[in-house]
Amino acid sequence: MLSGELFVTAAEESGPAAAGMTADGTAETPAAVPGAGMVADSGGAAGPQARTTDIVPGPGGVMTDEVGVVTGDLTLRTEYADGKVTLRVQYKDADEWYAVTGTSVTLADPAGLDAVHGVAVGLLSRPEG
Repeated sequence: MLSGELFVTAAEESGPAAAGMTADGTAETPAAVPGAGMVADSGGAAGPQARTTDIVPGPGGVMTDEVGVVTGDLTLRTEYADGKVTLRVQYKDADEWYAVTGTSVTLADPAGLDAVHGVAVGLLSRPEG
């Protein structure tokens, strides 16, 4: 070996460089990393997503587009699809879902779905009135 030079074996070339640097001290060219930037949800960040929570609305119930006011034990579902959030309710364990009146709005970042759902639960679940 010559003074000041570093030789790398073939086995070492196939592995990652330490701290992203090459032997001569220059930055290594960025490498593609499989899976980088991916989300765990199989639908992807922009794919359909939903959150559900059982609620008991206050005495006025929840106004829906399809059947008017619904009361009693309900399930609230906050859906995200195609850049929009929609709230739906159903009587607990029923098959039919009803759109909550006035709740279909644009959501720029699907990462906000949990926050929107939390606020909706807080506003609609009022078992004490």
